[in-house]
Amino acid sequence: MTKLTLNISGMTCPHCIASVSRTLKSIAGVTVNDVQLGSATIEFDDAKTTAAALSKAVTDEGYPVIGTH
Repeated sequence: MTKLTLNISGMTCPHCIASVSRTLKSIAGVTVNDVQLGSATIEFDDAKTTAAALSKAVTDEGYPVIGTH
């Protein structure tokens, strides 16, 4: 498992947190550790998804990913 923190723009309320969390949880191989305003910390299986795919899923949900670490 690879640990990743996504820095996310545009999150302003509990609904945003729930939306990002739900999006990430729907991706195979992803474990969501923490989602708060401006970031999400996750672990993912490299054999099932990539950091780029996770960033794209969150961005497609309407919350641009502005960086990862």
